[in-house]
Order: sequence, then structure tokens, then C-alpha cells
Amino acid sequence: MPKSVWFLILGMLVNTTGNSFLWPLNAIYMHDYLGKTLAMAGFVLMLNSAAGVIGNLLGGYLFDKIGGYKAIMLGSVLTVVTLVGLTMWHEWPQYVWFLTLLGFSGGIVFPSMFALTGTAWPEGGRKAFNAIYLAQNLGVAVGPALAGIVADNGFDNVFKVNLWMYVLFFFIALLTFKRFETGSIAPKSVVSERKRIIDKAPFYALLIISSSSVLCWLAYSQWSATISSYTQDLGLSLKQYSLLWTINGLLIVAAQPLIAPLVKRWENNLKRQLVFGVLLIAISFGVVAFAGDFKMFAIAMVVLTFGEMFYTPVLPTIANQLAPRGRQGFYQGIINSAATGGRMIGPLFGGIMVDQFGMMALMSILVVIVVTAIIPCLVYDRPLINRDKINTVPD
Repeated sequence: MPKSVWFLILGMLVNTTGNSFLWPLNAIYMHDYLGKTLAMAGFVLMLNSAAGVIGNLLGGYLFDKIGGYKAIMLGSVLTVVTLVGLTMWHEWPQYVWFLTLLGFSGGIVFPSMFALTGTAWPEGGRKAFNAIYLAQNLGVAVGPALAGIVADNGFDNVFKVNLWMYVLFFFIALLTFKRFETGSIAPKSVVSERKRIIDKAPFYALLIISSSSVLCWLAYSQWSATISSYTQDLGLSLKQYSLLWTINGLLIVAAQPLIAPLVKRWENNLKRQLVFGVLLIAISFGVVAFAGDFKMFAIAMVVLTFGEMFYTPVLPTIANQLAPRGRQGFYQGIINSAATGGRMIGPLFGGIMVDQFGMMALMSILVVIVVTAIIPCLVYDRPLINRDKINTVPD
């Protein structure tokens, strides 16, 4: 693995550790501390994710236009300024304003991180994106474990730690990222003529696979929205809820040797990885439907995590494979915005469903939604196949 990728891994680890102090606790904070309904909490999280969609698309565009380093620095500066505000003012409605801005600024950073990984180690394929994915989830393991302890000693400390972790990320990016972004900026001829030369088939394929990501993340987002509040209603402590995310993050890192044989076997068949991952995610929500204590939620999280390990790293890999030269940032922006779009719809959808029909009804619907996400996984490459058929001239 190139040295440059290790710096990206370190940056992603620090970034995600800081973020995971806050995002799993957002719904709990709004519901239990600010006294808002789950539907209102879901609406605020929807605003956060909607801003993230815009940030993802802008971040991908900026990567192609000005380079990954400048795009990441812009997003980092905006995030630090926003977190300073959130640390000082986190009552209602200031919390809404700053959380929305945080979604936008953070959204700028992530597609550039993934696109920069693809350009720094183009021959790495799935391994490159899996390394970044592992760094994300190690941060998810560390962050919530500490966040539960910090929150018990005062929720204000959660905002402070999030801020200082992002300041550290800013300096890591400032001092290391610039040196290995050579070649990440699209040639001017590609940027200026992109509308004329773009091959539409890969773009359509990207949109199809992105629809699967929207559905899966709509369901996945319930863990930091309706399910988080549901665990509190059942009597689980903040430490226990945070421990679920620690299980998620540590298992993703520790279980890599367990899934490696299947990943290697399906190395040239990404569809199988996608479908197997989606099925496991669907099963996990079936377990949540009958969960009543920490043990059952932990089992559901383990199943969800194995599904995530097969499904999630494949998406940026496919986006990188589909992207024409000079369009890596834009394609990573699309695939990231799809996930963010699912997180945008999910909390509001889940909050309304729970308020109106209860948790069991929501979990049943989520199983159906996730299973439906298998369809785009199976047919996403259809535009490419059709293009090749049209372009094939018989001898």
C-alpha cells in the first residue's frame, strides 16, 4: 500500500472518530434533551443529510475542477467554523442551523477522500477503498465508545471533542494531502468538453447502483434515529447504545480475515458481494423487530455489520471503475450523495412510521425496502451491456 494511502487512512480515522462522537447521539439529544418528537428529530436529520447531498455533489465537482487537496481544505475550514458555533450554541433552534451546515461542509470532504484514494492507488481496486472503509469503521468503534462516557459527564463535552478531532484532521490534511494529489485534477480539455464526450452508459449504470444505496441507507439510518431512541425506551443506557456502534466498528476491522475467502472468491463478481450483503442487512432488521434487550440488539448489529462489510466497500469501487478519466470526483460525489440521500429520507420516514404505527411496522417495511435494493444490484450494468451490443459489429 502506498504511503499516501496511509495518510488518507489516518485522516479518515481521525475525521470519523470525531464525527461518531455526535451523529449516533443526534436523535437522542433532540428527543431526550431538547424535548422534540421523533418526527421532528427526523426532519432535522433530513435537513442535515439534504445539505450533505449538496455538499457531496459540490465536493465531487471541486475535486475534478481544483483538485482533492483544495476541496478537502475548503470543507475542513467550513466544518471547523461550524463546530465552533455548535460548541457554543446547541440549543433550539441553533442546533438545527449548525447541524445543517455541518452536513454541507462534511459532505464536501468525503467524495474527495474517496476519489483521492482512487488516484493515489489506482491499481489497488477494492483494496484501496476497503482500507478507507476500515479506517472509517475503526473511528466508529472508538468514537461512540468514548462518546457514551463523555455524554454521561455532560453532553456539552461531546461537541467539544468533536471540534478538537476535526481540528486535528484539518492539520493532517494541511500537512500531508497536497503532496500526493498529482493527477487528480481533470485535464482542462476533459472538464470543458465533458458534456460532449461523456459516455452516458456508465453514468446510467452509476445511477442504477446508486438507487440501491439510497434504499439500504434509508434503512441503515434508523440505527442512529428511531432505533437509538427505541433502545432508550426499552431501558438501555447511553453506554450500552454506544457499545453497539463499538461492536460495529471493531467487528468490521477484526472480521476481515473471516470474510476474506469469500471476498477473494467473488473478487471478479461484485454483484454477489452486493446481493449477499443486502440479504444480511435485511435479516438484521428482522432481528430488531423482536429485540427487547441488549443481547438481541447486539446480535442484530453483528448481522448488520457483516452485511455492511460485503456491501459498502463495493460501491465506491464500482463508481471508480465506471468513472471516465477526469470524472472520478464527480462519480464519487454521486455515489456518496446517494448514501446521504438515504440518510436524508430515513429519519423522517422512520419517525413518522413509529409515531403513527409503531416500531414493529417500521421494521417490517424496512425488510421489504432492503430486499428491494437487490434489484438494482443485479441490473446496474445493463446499460453497459446494451452499449456493447450496439457497438459490436459482426465480422
